Amino acid sequence: MHIDVVGSAGQSLGAWLAPGVTIDLAGDANDYVGKGLSGGKIIIAPPEGSTFVPEENMIIGNVALYGATAGEAYFRGMAAERFCVRNSGAQTVVEGVGDHALEYMTGGRVVILGPTGRNLAAGMSGGVAFVYAPDRDVLRLNCNLELVELEAVESAEDIAELKELIQKHADYTGSTVATGLLESWEQSLSQFVKVMPRDYKRALAELAAETEVAVATE
Repeated sequence: MHIDVVGSAGQSLGAWLAPGVTIDLAGDANDYVGKGLSGGKIIIAPPEGSTFVPEENMIIGNVALYGATAGEAYFRGMAAERFCVRNSGAQTVVEGVGDHALEYMTGGRVVILGPTGRNLAAGMSGGVAFVYAPDRDVLRLNCNLELVELEAVESAEDIAELKELIQKHADYTGSTVATGLLESWEQSLSQFVKVMPRDYKRALAELAAETEVAVATE
């Protein structure tokens, strides 16, 4: 099911959206977009003829994707504060976030194609975020590094996943930010930073080692 809507949405657009349902909004939305997202897809972009620059303006309100467990969301513009708090499984692309994004995140994938606010990734224990950060010093200042570390995007798996999500964002929203990054991909890739929880990284490494041993003994 594909639902096309136009205008300014109120609170909790797409809350608990189920698999097989897509909401495609030409406009903007208030707080709690995709709260508890459960497998559906949300696409929000300005309507045709808009005169503002999307990547410099808020297109969704606070606390988007709070407690999301699965699904996808693509936002052609910036999110306000507390983006993806307690996200545990959704995949999303956004063009900038306010303060306290990724707080207590435990799973999923987040791609941020623009600036971040303060206290990024506070209490983040799982999942992965990719942040476009030409000035890494600014990102480091904005990031809460108590539980996470900042890395280059180097593995073939990470690169493929990041590129695929940006391509989807371009396809679904018509984002010129996304298409610009893809057109100069090698240069763009070098300016992305992976936000990775330390304990999650350790657990993945241990699981990979155990799997390798199990395969070797078969």
